[in-house]
Amino acid sequence: MKIAIASDHAGYEEKERLKPLLDELGIQYEDLGTVSTDSVDYPDYARKVGEEVASGHVEQGLLVCGSGTGMAIAANKVPGVRAAVAWNEEIATLAREHNDANVLSLGARTTPAEALPKIVRAWFAAKFDQGRHERRVNKIREIENEELAHHASSPGTG
Repeated sequence: MKIAIASDHAGYEEKERLKPLLDELGIQYEDLGTVSTDSVDYPDYARKVGEEVASGHVEQGLLVCGSGTGMAIAANKVPGVRAAVAWNEEIATLAREHNDANVLSLGARTTPAEALPKIVRAWFAAKFDQGRHERRVNKIREIENEELAHHASSPGTG
């Protein structure tokens, strides 16, 4: 499996600490930044990861910012992305199994450092359950497609 990984300045150190775990799990990754704790704008990095996931260049994404929320919101603006903030193993597992989430967003300032590797392990161990969940994920895709079509046909959008 290959993923895209990125962080903002608040998540940089935790992102770097997670890389050896990804290596241990046999997960290849493309690091899309940032490269230091110097202040950056998290939407730029969330978008990069989201676009890599949506295009199929990678299978999943991993984001780390202060709370995980800003990155998830930004990534979810990319059509095809289902980013979830996970603060424990159960949430990470459910996001994969029930929602077919394809981007994990973590909060470096809001989640204990010792919990982050456990959350990442749970995320990559979980698989989409399909069944009744597939119908619901398809409804999410329908909303996304209808909104894209609506915006494409609206005056002044292109």
